[in-house]
Amino acid sequence: MQPVNLFDLATQQAKWLSVRQTTVASNVANINTAGYKALEVEPFENVLNGTRVALRNTNPNHLQFGATNASFSVTSKDDPAVLPSENTVNMEDELSNAGEVRRSFELNTAIVKAFHRMLMTTSRG
Repeated sequence: MQPVNLFDLATQQAKWLSVRQTTVASNVANINTAGYKALEVEPFENVLNGTRVALRNTNPNHLQFGATNASFSVTSKDDPAVLPSENTVNMEDELSNAGEVRRSFELNTAIVKAFHRMLMTTSRG
């Protein structure tokens, strides 16, 4: 088991968001491709469900978290509306997904920045 800290979790989410952003960009790029099936990335919650997290005491005054790594996958969207070109990409959904990815990146960055600032404040005294 490896320790889980906020930086590791934020890194894992940033990697997941990068894969999701690439998937959304691929869907948008292929919006006019006949027969293209829209892709979606497994939700991050499912990635976290695949991560085993357990508390472990190494010292009565310290808590440490342990976890195993999880992976994520890209799959076709289930039951999308098929257009006359047999393309399943919906531009509104993809733009919404792109906005969601951007907001998630911003939140991830803000949390890491705040945690880093907190660590620096406590380490300086």
